[in-house]
Amino acid sequence: MKSSDVLTIGDLARRTGLSVPTIRFYEAKGLIEALRTGGNQRRFLRADIRRLSFILIAQKLGLSLGEIGAAMAGLPQGRTPNARDWARISGAIRTRIDAQIARLEKVREDLGGCIGCGCLSLKKCALYNAGDKWGEGGVGPRVLR
Repeated sequence: MKSSDVLTIGDLARRTGLSVPTIRFYEAKGLIEALRTGGNQRRFLRADIRRLSFILIAQKLGLSLGEIGAAMAGLPQGRTPNARDWARISGAIRTRIDAQIARLEKVREDLGGCIGCGCLSLKKCALYNAGDKWGEGGVGPRVLR
């Protein structure tokens, strides 16, 4: 491997705009992997610039580091996502976003009922007291912590 194929952690930080501690954090989380020199210094492949860019974009889309790690786990070391990888990854992201939208729309509908009610009644509040099985037995405490 040529020396032009690898970057120091400082070079990677300058190229991505990330701090060195942030890069070390992503490395500790297993999202990128450093090569080590004989002197145990970190070296990164040029492809890690794009891998870090992918991580930042995925975080802006609301993915957790665990989800990002799972998405990147199928990629071999040193390779960034290609169009086929991105189609698979973005499909999973789209499914997650669609589920979030559905939950938010449900909250919006339930919120409309609260606006009409105005009291956040414990008996019928779909937001605060959704699915209240204990309340079916009447008023008063049923379970204390």
